[in-house]
Amino acid sequence: MTSNVAAMTTSASVPAEPEDAIGGEHSITDRLVEANGKYAAAFADPGMDARPVQRVAVVACMDARLDLHAALGLRLGDCHTIRNAGGVVTDDVIRSLTISQRALGTRSVALIHHTGCGLESLTEEFRHDLEMEVGQRPAWAVEAFRDVDQDVRQSMQRVRTSPFLVHTDDVRGFVFDVTTGLLREIDPA
Repeated sequence: MTSNVAAMTTSASVPAEPEDAIGGEHSITDRLVEANGKYAAAFADPGMDARPVQRVAVVACMDARLDLHAALGLRLGDCHTIRNAGGVVTDDVIRSLTISQRALGTRSVALIHHTGCGLESLTEEFRHDLEMEVGQRPAWAVEAFRDVDQDVRQSMQRVRTSPFLVHTDDVRGFVFDVTTGLLREIDPA
């Protein structure tokens, strides 16, 4: 694979123990399952349904530095959270937002990109490199960008103009600063 993959690494720490390797004696997935067992032992059904209490859907980047619930003061059941690389409004995000609005009652959309995003260092050449490696070109676009503010504006426009979404009046976009934890709102104009 190309050096583009290394550029996307955002982890604050790298596993130090050999057992952290995939397929190792105690893989990270094993630890996640173990942690779930502890969580489930203390779990009490909150008695909620799938409709978010705050009637908001948040579309954000998958970056591990974004703890959305903590950063936005949200609790379990408050919102729908849709995440992908870059927080890009793709057809699949529109699908999820459509279900969120039409079937589950959300009325607001918050779009959150962030500083230092890995997509700022990629290009569509990433797809070409994948094709050369695996023999098949991905059907999806990388959706790389150079200007995070402009990418947020584009995302807001995609949501506002989707014919499938019925609630497009309260669509706002932000850039989360990964060094300060603050949101900066982006003017859609």
